[in-house]
Amino acid sequence: MTELLVLDNVVSGYGEAIVLNRLSLRLDQGQSLALLGRNGTGKTTLIETIAGLTTFRSGTIRLAGRDIAAVRPERRAALGLGWVPQERGIFKSLTVEENLTAVAIAGAWTPDRAFAMFPRLKERRGNLGNQLSGGEQQMLAVARSLVLNPKLLLLDEPLEGLAPIIVDELLGAIRRIVREEGMAAIVVEQKARKILPLTDKAAILDRGAVVWDGDSEALLADAAALDRHLGVADRGAGKPLDKAQFEGDPS
Repeated sequence: MTELLVLDNVVSGYGEAIVLNRLSLRLDQGQSLALLGRNGTGKTTLIETIAGLTTFRSGTIRLAGRDIAAVRPERRAALGLGWVPQERGIFKSLTVEENLTAVAIAGAWTPDRAFAMFPRLKERRGNLGNQLSGGEQQMLAVARSLVLNPKLLLLDEPLEGLAPIIVDELLGAIRRIVREEGMAAIVVEQKARKILPLTDKAAILDRGAVVWDGDSEALLADAAALDRHLGVADRGAGKPLDKAQFEGDPS
């Protein structure tokens, strides 16, 4: 497969503080990655480093073969990065529809197609961003990134603080984006068992470095690694669905 994203010996952080220390990671076109780790291990810093929002010190960042380490954040978006930050970052003074049409780039993902994925947004297309619930704002943040038609979608804890019914809707949308549409994505998530069945690969960070990197299925089956790195040890009642079960395979 063709490499889409390459990080090689990346050192970055905020101001004088170094958070990522010689971190290396690779993602191929069409692959999805679950980015896991305990709080404070550098997950958001890694996403923001890819997006161009940290103090970059050294190393290499390539997107689709182009070195983007010195490229400004807005140019990275134009080159194929879609980013959904923890804070969502929607335009609260614009309507739902204006949030989408203001940033849309010609491609397969149009505002109408985003509305088809998120019917709640279609119903509220004339509402201002600040009139939406937290879950609806998160859907809008994802939809707005999709209409940029990115090569790589970055999702920073998209399920955080949301009601279970909204979590289920967003998980279904993420599944469609990465499984059916084949969009490359990096998803930061605390709930490993919810995101691992949806992704191809997983990486676990600790102290700003990758300490586990491999197939999501392998990590899902490795209770010792889950416990050691994430504190996820219970394999009983809370046992995760495997990919076949999640995707509705009766076998």
